Amino acid sequence: MKILSTIPYALAFCAALAVLSGCGAPATPSVSWMPMMGRNATLIVHPDHGPSWMAPEAKTRDLLYISDVGTNDVYVYSYSQGKLVGTLKGFSRPSGLCVDAAGDVFVTELNAFKVREYAHGGTRPLATLSDPGEDPGDCSIDPTTGNLAVSNVSTPSSDPGDVVIYKNARGIATIYRDPEISYDEFCGYDNQGNLYVDGMKSGAFQFAELPSGKTTFTNITLNESFSYGGAAQWDGKYMAVGDYESKVIYQFSISGEYGTAVGSTHLQDSSFAIGFWIQGSTVVGPNDDSANVMFWKYPAGGSHTKTIGGLRYPWGSTVSLAK
Repeated sequence: MKILSTIPYALAFCAALAVLSGCGAPATPSVSWMPMMGRNATLIVHPDHGPSWMAPEAKTRDLLYISDVGTNDVYVYSYSQGKLVGTLKGFSRPSGLCVDAAGDVFVTELNAFKVREYAHGGTRPLATLSDPGEDPGDCSIDPTTGNLAVSNVSTPSSDPGDVVIYKNARGIATIYRDPEISYDEFCGYDNQGNLYVDGMKSGAFQFAELPSGKTTFTNITLNESFSYGGAAQWDGKYMAVGDYESKVIYQFSISGEYGTAVGSTHLQDSSFAIGFWIQGSTVVGPNDDSANVMFWKYPAGGSHTKTIGGLRYPWGSTVSLAK
C-alpha cells in the first residue's frame, strides 16, 4: 500500500466525536440556500424541538438527508431548493447515510450499535437493524442484491473494526474482517456488487475490495497518497474516494490489486468534508467543522455553487429521489 499518514484516521475520527460528546446543548439549526453571490443572506432559523416531523410535500420531492452528530438529528431538505422540510430525531451520533433503489434511507448510529431505515419522506423507522458491540460509521446498498453493508469503526472494547452485511437489508448480519484494516471507516458498492472499504492501520490509509460473492478482501494499492480517507462511492463510471484533509475526491479505475487515478475533483472552500454524496453532476459535502453543507459541480469541482448553513457538526449525506 502506498501512503500515507503518520496519524491514524481513527484518531481524527474519534477526536472529532470526542469534541462532540463534550459539547453543550445542541444549537438551534438554521438553514440558508445561498448562491455564490449571496453569502451575506440572512439565515432562516428553524426551531429544533419536539418529535420528528416532515412537511406534507416532502414525499413528492427529491430529498437531501444530512446527519448532524452535534445535534443527534438528521435534517431533510428539498434537494432542488435546499428548504428544510423535515427533521428525524432520537439518534445517538447519527453518522453514515445511504439509500436503496426504493428511496428508503438508512442511518447508522455510532453510539447506539444499530442502523435505522426510513421510507422516503417518512418519520417512523421501517426497520431497526442491530449491530451489537460495534461502532457503525458508514453504510452502502448493493444495487445488484439489495444487501446492506455497514462499516464498523471499532468496538467499544477497542477491538479492530469490521464490515457487516445484512442480506436484503434485514436480519442478522454476516461479519467480514480484513486484517490489513484496523479501523473500517467508509464503504461503497460499485454497479457490479463489489464492495470497497477505506480505513486505517498503524497510521496508514488502507483500501480494499470485497468482490461480489466472495468472503475475503483484496487489498488494493492506489497510486495517490491520502492524508485521511473520506467517503467511497461509485459515480457511475469510477470509484470515487475522498481525502477530506486534502479537499479532493479521486476517481479510480480498479483492476485486480491496483487502482489508477483517472481524474480528481478539488473541493474549493471545503473543510472536513467527510461523508460526501455524488448525485449526477453534483457532489454534496457536509463540512463538519464549518457547520455547513456545500455543493460543487462534479467532476469539475472548483468553487462551490450553493451552501446550506446553520448546522452544528454535519457528517453524512445522501439523496433520496421521489418515485
